[in-house]
Amino acid sequence: MPHLLKLAGGIDWLNQKLGQLMQWLALLMVLIGVYNASARYLGNLIGRNLSSNAYLELQWYLFGAIFMLGASYTLRHDAHVRVDILYSRLSTKGKAWIDLLGTLLFLLPFCILVLWLSWDWVAFSWKIHEMSSDPSGLARYPIKTVVPVAFAMLILQGISQLIKAVGVITGHLESMTPDKTDSMEGL
Repeated sequence: MPHLLKLAGGIDWLNQKLGQLMQWLALLMVLIGVYNASARYLGNLIGRNLSSNAYLELQWYLFGAIFMLGASYTLRHDAHVRVDILYSRLSTKGKAWIDLLGTLLFLLPFCILVLWLSWDWVAFSWKIHEMSSDPSGLARYPIKTVVPVAFAMLILQGISQLIKAVGVITGHLESMTPDKTDSMEGL
């Protein structure tokens, strides 16, 4: 079990770093949004087009990447929405059982299905070097690649969650909750 817990720690570290990268991408997305709005109003004022579809699409792409790639970080920090009135009343082991079964029965099968269904879609986009139909638009194949990457990261984090749940159930781990020391406080 110690080797598996070490593997879970490595996966958690990877998703922690990915989440921190998404925070910087969120800042970049906001700055691009500010530029887009400013350029549109300033352009209208002086009668010139200062913006481009590329900037708008880049803002959308960043939002999509943040949302998709941030899912594994959110799972790692148990920050997703729970609509389970019983979960909060359970013991640590009871919660670990719910997490274990939920991951095995729902999370992993769904992620594997999406990964499988998106593979050909992304491969075809790369094959034809799919581009936006908008004038000065961006390539679509890089953002489409985010879908299988995001679900692969969710699968990895699901494996980490499984290992930690088994660790709690078997008494090798006190809690599945991440340490406060590896939260976003260091940013």
